[in-house]
Amino acid sequence: MKVAALQMVSATTVEANLARACQLLAQAAEAGAELAVLPEYFCLLGRRDTDKLAVQEAPGQGPIQDFLAQQARTLGLWIVGGTLPLSTGQPERVRNSSLVWSPTGEQVARYDKIHLFCFDNGRERYDESRVLEAGTEPVCFDLPSRDGSRWRIGLSVCYDLRFPELYRAYAAQGADLLLVPSAFTATTGEAHWELLLRARAVENLAYVLAPAQGGEHENGRRTWGHSMLVNPWGQVMACQPQGEGVVLGELDRDSLATWRQQLPALGHRVL
Repeated sequence: MKVAALQMVSATTVEANLARACQLLAQAAEAGAELAVLPEYFCLLGRRDTDKLAVQEAPGQGPIQDFLAQQARTLGLWIVGGTLPLSTGQPERVRNSSLVWSPTGEQVARYDKIHLFCFDNGRERYDESRVLEAGTEPVCFDLPSRDGSRWRIGLSVCYDLRFPELYRAYAAQGADLLLVPSAFTATTGEAHWELLLRARAVENLAYVLAPAQGGEHENGRRTWGHSMLVNPWGQVMACQPQGEGVVLGELDRDSLATWRQQLPALGHRVL
């Protein structure tokens, strides 16, 4: 199955970001991808953390969700909408939610980011808990490929990558592919991004597809990019360092089975 990680450099208006996402999704479909995954905050990287409150949507309705459903139907794609802000009932808090649409335009899964990023090195300060409400549940979904195979896919977002127990839970549920839409900072990304992605792939004997924000944003933020596909042996199959683009790669069911047969580590777990 061919998959695509869409790298963006999202701006401060939803309209501009949806227009760019539309073009990237079309490129992915044209290249033969069955699954296309947008990065975290694909729809908005505002000038302030609170900007996302103004564009929040109720679950199941709103222009961003309508856009993604329409794109899935029009392009015949499975689409994972990176993340978008969904209402919680609290005016000052939203969920950072990753939503999945089938090629019929049906929303089939929703994952709310569980771990909220906090970082302060004296020059850069981030604390997502000021605006976000954390999710509580891991979420998997099944994707039937055009060739008749079925892929079990585990959902996660950005800072979740630092918590291996989440991905171990997905491995226990039979996950073949782990998705990590992200907006890693340039500082933390340079230090840890590839290291963590490859570790999650190796320890869970699963493919990892990680679309990211990558570049200099209108709000002054710098994101690391390096959207990539990693195979279960820890090899980077495709990567885009910076700038907008489509990272393509193929998942192979026979290779996955071979790796798991040769090194049956998932069956050797004790704790």
